[in-house]
Amino acid sequence: MKKSIKSSSRLPVTGGVKKGFRAYAAAILTFTLLLSLCTTAFAADDPIAVVNNLSNFIFGLIRAIGLILLGFGIVQIGLSLKSHDPSQR
Repeated sequence: MKKSIKSSSRLPVTGGVKKGFRAYAAAILTFTLLLSLCTTAFAADDPIAVVNNLSNFIFGLIRAIGLILLGFGIVQIGLSLKSHDPSQR
């Protein structure tokens, strides 16, 4: 039995195909962004409710960032204690 030799070289791609693929990728990206960013906005009856919702969103965002930083700090402390280099402790 003869073993077939498979070539792992890339196929040549012409400039027109590259430009077409770039245009296709840009169109798909634009279409995806347009669909994902289009949301219906409903007006609230009470202006205080709008301020409260915005305040809750901002504080929730700050809380999430704080928890991410806390987790990162705990991982860094764990890695420094695991290290054999005494200057990192």
